[in-house]
Amino acid sequence: MKIVSFATAFAVAAMAATAAFAAAPVQTVESAKGKVLAGENGMTLYTFKKDAMGTSNCNGDCAKNWPPLAAAGDAKADGAYSVIDRKDGTKQWAKDGMPLYFWVKDKKKGDVTGDGVGGNWDLAKP
Repeated sequence: MKIVSFATAFAVAAMAATAAFAAAPVQTVESAKGKVLAGENGMTLYTFKKDAMGTSNCNGDCAKNWPPLAAAGDAKADGAYSVIDRKDGTKQWAKDGMPLYFWVKDKKKGDVTGDGVGGNWDLAKP
């Protein structure tokens, strides 16, 4: 009986660890423009109008200014959040199919200085 109890406890712990790991690393923060999505670091996330559903078109120099919200190689979709493959072989989180990015000029939690840049960048909303 003790072996079964240990096995059951181990399985439950493993499922809990997997569920916690699968969650997209985002939160909602307040900004001057209302509630926005942010990474675990509290920095605002954005979407790029030149992206397609499930495809990032921000690579090279673009990705230096707009770093993607990186996903671990074994990250899994979680509700509205999915994981896409980037051209450089890395993975990126997306919400409702649209890849998520940070903006290098945002300096603190709640900054939204990237909204509207070049007419191509929008705040990611919860």
